Order: sequence, then structure tokens, then C-alpha cells
Amino acid sequence: MIESNSTVALPSLSEAAARVKARVAEARAAQPAWAAQPVAERLAAIRRLRHEIANAAHDLAATVAHRPPAETLIAEVLPLADGCRFLEREAARLLAPRRLGRRGRPVWLAGTAAEIRREPHGVVLIVAPSNYPLLLPGAQLAQALAAGNAAPVKPGAGGAAAMRMLVRLAAAAGIDPRLCPVFDEDVASGEAAIGAGIDKLVLTGSAATGRKVLASLAPSLVPAVMELSGNDAVFVLDGADLDLVAAALAFGLRLNGSATCIAPRRVFVARTLAEPLVERLRAALPAIPPAPIPLPVARQVGRLLDEARAPSSGVAELIGGGVATDGSGCAATAAILAPSGGAAAGRTLGLLREDIFAPVMSVVPVTDEEEALDIAACCPYALGAAIFGPVERARALVPRIRAGSVTVNDVIAPTADPRLPFGGRGESGFGTTRGAEGLLEMTVLKSVTYRGGRFRPHYQPLRPTDETRFLAYVQATHAPAWRTRTRALRDLILHFARHGV
Repeated sequence: MIESNSTVALPSLSEAAARVKARVAEARAAQPAWAAQPVAERLAAIRRLRHEIANAAHDLAATVAHRPPAETLIAEVLPLADGCRFLEREAARLLAPRRLGRRGRPVWLAGTAAEIRREPHGVVLIVAPSNYPLLLPGAQLAQALAAGNAAPVKPGAGGAAAMRMLVRLAAAAGIDPRLCPVFDEDVASGEAAIGAGIDKLVLTGSAATGRKVLASLAPSLVPAVMELSGNDAVFVLDGADLDLVAAALAFGLRLNGSATCIAPRRVFVARTLAEPLVERLRAALPAIPPAPIPLPVARQVGRLLDEARAPSSGVAELIGGGVATDGSGCAATAAILAPSGGAAAGRTLGLLREDIFAPVMSVVPVTDEEEALDIAACCPYALGAAIFGPVERARALVPRIRAGSVTVNDVIAPTADPRLPFGGRGESGFGTTRGAEGLLEMTVLKSVTYRGGRFRPHYQPLRPTDETRFLAYVQATHAPAWRTRTRALRDLILHFARHGV
């Protein structure tokens, strides 16, 4: 994604880079006035933006060309509007200074008052993906603006139209369009924006892209949120409703052509339930249309399926059509009835280890939850996971699953709750978007203390007797034994009586 830094510019791109740099400078110039507005006024603008989104919902959905408008309305437009309403209701409380009372204040700081403030970073660059080109950068944009930042956007492939329309709606809502310029979709625009000087970056993309972007940020120590790839696990427990499981997995393969970072990819199911589940999936696959995918993804999927078909893989059966390539790439839905040998093949099979953006899924029969967790842990990605089965058993399994979000008896949809943070672990990235935590990611902390009067004993040079005094104070306030504390307090009082404060 990012292969250069602020000191490197290709001559052929100098004019485009100069335009990006100028727009970042305009955003930086406009940001202080926006941040100076009371939070209530910024949130009033977010409310007007939500109303603009509602009024223009049909046209906004039409800007996303790779799926039917009805799917975009429910998958992107509605969650984005809900995210705006969450900010209207919660952001003022979350962004307000938090004043610390006397409780917990050390005795030696008597007379001081303290507060913790949340302030905007300044310019937060949003580097967006192509799979959800409206919801993901749109929610991040709304949170950045609510916190008082400027928020330039570098769209993913095919995402510029959606973001440019959203910024037009924001301008109609009274938000200065200089705060959120939308750059071209090419890699060079992102490189130029970083080179222009930013204060934070929020990236949604692959782990490979994340590494390159982080390398470009390192010289300037720019902080970042990395929402990266996934290869999500599904744990099917004894007692699960297999019809519900099959419907959920089919939904995950069908939604957005399965180009969803938290789509189900690795299904760990008790051996006694594996064959009945596979039969249900076999019946569901014909109703899932082939999904257009880029040529590099088609090649990756073809390689992974060839590996799974090899006799040495331990895979029992491949169900589905595989990949057909016509220059742009097209993948048919495939499901793997995977390692009959269990964990040994599961640890090495590429389908269970790589991030995949195509309608491909592996079904892995396991002996028990321990084996499922053991195989699942071999994957470097830890974005989301799902559990199907009795709620109490699922609740006990949740703490043992390495993932940023877990859904029980459902997939994907609950993570769109605007109250919930979203982020991963391991090669799925770090930091958080959405929810209260995502809003706070758009701020930087500042602690402030206030002190009146003139009493400042710490300004005095140390005296020979101070070691005894300090030791008595530490013991009086922190020693575990009551007798020790009492004796130290007596010694401290006598010390003050003889030597003063």
C-alpha cells in the first residue's frame, strides 16, 4: 500500500502529490475552528448529516456498484445512520472532561484538583477498503469529526463515489468540506497524504498493507489504528441447531460475495455433527451465486483449493465449483469437509491460515472443544469468531477464544451494533473503530492538575532527617500489618513535632 515516505516523490506524480498536500494543508487549517466549536454544535451537525443520509439513502446506496442497492441499504446505509445517532446520544458524555474527586488521591497531594481531557488529534487520515466503501470509512469519518478532527479519506478501489457523495451530504449538513477531502483511489494518493503530515491514521485493509503503512508512519511516529484481515472461526457445539448453523454459514458466504473480513471461514464441529451439517451445506450451496473476485484473489483461492485437493492434505471432500478465471476472476462457492486426520492437517492447511476474500469455507470435524481451540490457535488472524450451541456452554467458551469480537448463535450482523467497538488481535491488527472506544481512539489524552495556595513542601531541599520521615510515611500508608502502620504513624507525628513539615 505505502512504499514511500515524505522524502520520496516520483516526478510523474508530483502534481497529483502537490494537490493532495494542498488539501491536507487546507484540512489542517480548517480543523482548529471546527475543534473550537462546542461538542453540542458538532453533534448537531452530525444529526443533520444523519437526516441527509436518510433523505438521500437511495442515491447513496446506488454509489456502491458491486452489489444490489437493497443489500447496500441494509449493510451500509442503515448501520452508518445508526452510528451517527449513537454519536448524537453518547459523544458529549464520552468527550467531556472527567474530573477526579478526592477519592484515591494521595495524602501528599492534598489541595490539588485533577481532570482528564479528551482532545482531537488534528488531522486523522482514513484509508478505506473496497468491500464496504461507505459504512467503514463513513463511520470512522463521523467519529473523527465528532471528536473535532479533520478527516481526509483515501478510498479503496471503487469507493470514491460513495465517499464523495457522503462528504457532499456533510457539507449540506453544515460541515466544512475542507475538513474531509476525498482523494483518488490510487496508492500514490495515500502515500502523498502521509507525506503531507498527518496526526493519526485509521486503516482498514489487509495485513500486508498494514505492514507497509506502518513502515511509512514509523519515521514520524504517527499513531495508527489497524483494522486488518481475518479468517474467522465458527465453533459448533453439541446441542447446536444445525439448520440455524447452515443458514448462518450460507449467509456468510453470500453476503457481499463473501468479501467480508468477519465472514465464517473455519467451521469447527463435533465429529458426530459434521456429516449432518455438511449435508445441509451441500443443499444450500446451489442457491449461492458465484462471486466476482479480483484476479489475484482468484489465483490465491485456486492455489489453496489445489492444496486442499492434494492426497497429502487429509481433506475428505471438496464440495462446490472452485474457481473460474476469465481475466477478471470469478470464484464459485466451495466448502471443505476438512482434515479427517484432525489437528495435524489443520495446522498446516492454507485454507485455515490465510486471509481469504472469496466464498470459500472449511468444515473441520473435531473431537472436542480442546481440539477445536488447538487448531484455531494455529491461525495468525484473530478478528472475529462465532459460537453456535447452548448459550451457557457458549458463554464458558468465549474467554478462551482469541478474537476481537465473538457472536453467539449468529454471524456478522450483530457486529454492526453502533455501541460495539470493532478491532482485531494478532495479524488482524490493533486499535478500535466504532462504539465508545472507537470514538475515544479519535482523541488524545491530556491530564491536568490544579493547585491553589503557596504550600509546596516538595520545593525544599532534602534534609538529613527526611529519609526517616519518608520511610515512616510509606509504612504508615502502605504496610500490611496494622501494628506497623500504627507505629509508623506515631513516629511520623513525633517527627513533625520535632522537625516541622
